Amino acid sequence: MTTAPTAAGPAPNYSWWACEPRRLHRDREEITTRFPDLAWSEEGAGSWEGTLPRWPFDRPEPAHLTSWIGDEGLRLRVEYSQAYPMVAPRLVPLDPLPEPYEWTQTRWHVNGDATLCLLREAALWTGRDSIVDLLLKAAGWRVEYALVKHNMIERMSDNGIVDDDRFDHLLTQPPVPPDNTEHSDQAAAGQDDAAC
Repeated sequence: MTTAPTAAGPAPNYSWWACEPRRLHRDREEITTRFPDLAWSEEGAGSWEGTLPRWPFDRPEPAHLTSWIGDEGLRLRVEYSQAYPMVAPRLVPLDPLPEPYEWTQTRWHVNGDATLCLLREAALWTGRDSIVDLLLKAAGWRVEYALVKHNMIERMSDNGIVDDDRFDHLLTQPPVPPDNTEHSDQAAAGQDDAAC
């Protein structure tokens, strides 16, 4: 004979880091070493928030990068879920904040919920990956976002500029004021069929 469990109070609330303490230690160590301006919060499933360096890549910063993006890099929030590390965290850009019409076009690498689309498919995140790799891609997203906004490139690159220097030469000259005609962006909304 089995008996039904009794309600002895609320169920315990386990966070992902209670089950994966080594992963939390790894993330904290890697992020605070590489991105010291990000601050950790244990609220909810945990998050990091702050500003990424404007050029955290292993090659010289282009001469006019600050003319394109300003003195600071992307300000963002990294939001974990309780399924982390098996599910990649969400990276939410805070400044610059993409326009709503950009959320549905893969040329901007922004998901429909305004989070950054940094993986071509969810299966590319194995759960063993370093979150630093996503943060480097996010820093590169900031630079490519400025290039698309100024109509210097049609769409963001598939692999990002972390290891790809083909857009660096565009950043060696100051930008021309952007053409603010949004004809191609708004007309193309919903017609972009490639995965970001």
